[in-house]
Amino acid sequence: VQVAESGGGLVQSGGSLRLSCAASGEIFSINAMSWYRQAPGKQRELVASISYDGSVKYADSVKGRFTMSANNDRDTGYLQMNRLNSGDTAVYYCNVWEYNSGTVYWGQGTQFTVSP
Repeated sequence: VQVAESGGGLVQSGGSLRLSCAASGEIFSINAMSWYRQAPGKQRELVASISYDGSVKYADSVKGRFTMSANNDRDTGYLQMNRLNSGDTAVYYCNVWEYNSGTVYWGQGTQFTVSP
């Protein structure tokens, strides 16, 4: 099973960016897909997560600015990020939780930086 993020880069403060996540391989039932981020010197934190029923939860710091979406199988997902600020600079990771095995698969992460 592979999980791959894409879409990182450099964006100006106040700008927007969309990250993508794709899970592939022998994965049959994804219960949830989540986005985490880790800024330099900080712990990894949950940004957003979409569950099997389509419900999405967000970290308080991104509510109203970030929107997570995914297809019905939750093997392809997106994180639309608006009104970015320097506090959003981090490596962003995607993971998927496979229902049958209970295994969580992580991607390698994608970095983006918000410039002043």
